[in-house]
Amino acid sequence: MLNKISKPKDLAKYIFNRITGTKTTPPPLIVINKLIECLFYTSMKTEESNLLKVTITLIDPLNPDPKPPLRIVADRWQYIKFENPIPYTIASLVKLSKAADPWSSSLAVFYDENMNLFIWGMIDQSVHYQSFLNYETESGAEQPGLFQSSITGIGNIIVLFDYELIANLKQDKLVTKYIDVLRLGPISSLLKEKVSPFKLKIEKELKDEYSFDSIIEWNDWIDVIFRETLSRLLLRIQNYKHGGAILFTNNNSDDLDIKYKAKYIRIPSSIVDLIKQTIINYNASNIIMERLDDQKKTISSSLYLDEQISENEKKDTYDELKGAIRFIASQTGVDGLVLFNEQFESEGFGVVLKTKDLPEKIFISSTAKGSTVSLTPSDPNHFGTRHRSMFSYCWKHKGSFGFVVSQDGDIRAVTRVNEKLVVWENIKTQHFLRSSKIRRPSPSLK
Repeated sequence: MLNKISKPKDLAKYIFNRITGTKTTPPPLIVINKLIECLFYTSMKTEESNLLKVTITLIDPLNPDPKPPLRIVADRWQYIKFENPIPYTIASLVKLSKAADPWSSSLAVFYDENMNLFIWGMIDQSVHYQSFLNYETESGAEQPGLFQSSITGIGNIIVLFDYELIANLKQDKLVTKYIDVLRLGPISSLLKEKVSPFKLKIEKELKDEYSFDSIIEWNDWIDVIFRETLSRLLLRIQNYKHGGAILFTNNNSDDLDIKYKAKYIRIPSSIVDLIKQTIINYNASNIIMERLDDQKKTISSSLYLDEQISENEKKDTYDELKGAIRFIASQTGVDGLVLFNEQFESEGFGVVLKTKDLPEKIFISSTAKGSTVSLTPSDPNHFGTRHRSMFSYCWKHKGSFGFVVSQDGDIRAVTRVNEKLVVWENIKTQHFLRSSKIRRPSPSLK
């Protein structure tokens, strides 16, 4: 949902309304307003010519860990107190941001009886939080404090409660919902078409060991792996801050000028290997557990060997996929886009789209499904060259779809739906989850 013009106070008010009624006590609105306003104006600053990125955690120094779990894992967060609290000011945030990269730590912030904010320490192990948000790990770390708020760009402030998105202030726009185009709607359908042959390939390669039904049970998860891989690729491109684009097409027409033509198959091949090893590992573990429950049955040592080998292979292949994603993402630094074929293979980079004919209008969709009522017409000439070339190509070649990442971090998805060129803004790429701490109205009260 987008508001036409929003300010830091609008984000603060929205946060207050969302967390009021949670299972924790929210701070006063004046505190949230001060916190967000300072972050917003800090985002306009630079330190040694570098843009700032920092995360703050609102957390009480007198009771920072009110309900610790029974088992404290080794990589759980800890807080480190400063000997003297530091005033929460733009100058302090600018200076401390150099020591608090969001992938390593966050700044611990709270307020006194006069509603003045102060920085009282730092919280470590943020890498696990960021890794889960960016699909780098399968499980998410427990989060400290009430909520986290981060500077992600100039005038760009995002607020998360646990792993649930509260809102994102993007300059003068308040984004309270990201559109999940990879899971629902036309973009999702086109992606699933490309994934279907891989399901058949995996089924064929494993059919001698596992029944057909057992492979079918994994189909939804296979879709998830491909969606997550695409999300990770877009996030890596976004992280470079130079902009970029990727295009999926079955068309090999003269409309494509591939400057650096080189086929790269490692992303799809590593995905297939990862899926196969995960299925093998899961089945071996299940058989072992079943036989442990039935004490009359013996357990072959080969089963344990299969489980361990597949676990190691799964980890190695996951690391291979991670490297392949970064390899492709870095190629977007060259002018032109990265081209993918119907097998999810990269055909090359520095690709120029030579199609020139723009549709008279494009349509911005506010929902993933792109239904008629959700579409708002817009002039394609209001967008830059990279966007317009993607619009032209997808308009001419139905079934093609692309993603454009702006230098400011915005990600847009593009495809043709019937006789309309549809564009989705504010698409979901990170691993947001609903928090169990936020009370929600029952269906009868909605």
